[in-house]
Amino acid sequence: MQLFDTHAHIGLIHEDQMEQLLIIQLAKRKSVSHIVSICNSLHDFEQVYENLKTATGVYHAVGVSPSEVANPGVNWEHRLQAFAKLDRVIAIGEIGLDYYRNFGDKNSQVELFIRQLDIARSLQLPAIIHNREAGRDLLDILKTRIGEKGGIFHCYSEDWLYAMEALELPMYFSFAGNITYKNVRHLHETIANLPMDRILIESESPFMVPSNYKGKRNKPAYLVETAQAIADIKRMSLEDTAQALYENSLRAFHLPENA
Repeated sequence: MQLFDTHAHIGLIHEDQMEQLLIIQLAKRKSVSHIVSICNSLHDFEQVYENLKTATGVYHAVGVSPSEVANPGVNWEHRLQAFAKLDRVIAIGEIGLDYYRNFGDKNSQVELFIRQLDIARSLQLPAIIHNREAGRDLLDILKTRIGEKGGIFHCYSEDWLYAMEALELPMYFSFAGNITYKNVRHLHETIANLPMDRILIESESPFMVPSNYKGKRNKPAYLVETAQAIADIKRMSLEDTAQALYENSLRAFHLPENA
């Protein structure tokens, strides 16, 4: 069995390079063969990318998250496009909208989001999408701006009705450790109804820890708990579920079978 962690903030689990490499080694011992490293800013990306250059099975996304809308950095668009062409960078993200926290004004967030979607489309890369209490605006923008390489709804949080509309787009739906809790019935209903070939999983570490590890900082090594939750909802074996999720991840990121 092999698992694909589509979203892990390795740099937020530990800043130290050796600790980061140990986190990846532990994940591999728990069947997590592939990890997409996520950063919120271009500055963070540069350091984490350098730390993980020798780590096998680790891929990268690069983008400016809504949290950085007030200060994306000097010449950020030029730097983003340059970073996106580095080896093993496979997506633009995480990018999106966050109306829950006071990250600048909504218009500034929308502008930042659209400009990065345009970059993803021009570079033929999928986009990793952050959505927090901005579902309607976000979906309306994706309908006109998402590129042919599509993208991923990271840590999907909307309901099944929203997913039904979003299924019309070339998007995948990624679920995190919060689905292991009983009080997220809208997510369980969404997973039950979604086509299996559009579902992904992520650790979202160090956040969204599965219920069995409540009180701890999340790690990619805990991803099997999320895979088991998908298997239970779909009434599939863990092995078949893991294989399907792994194949979905390769397609979502346009990676070859021997990646």
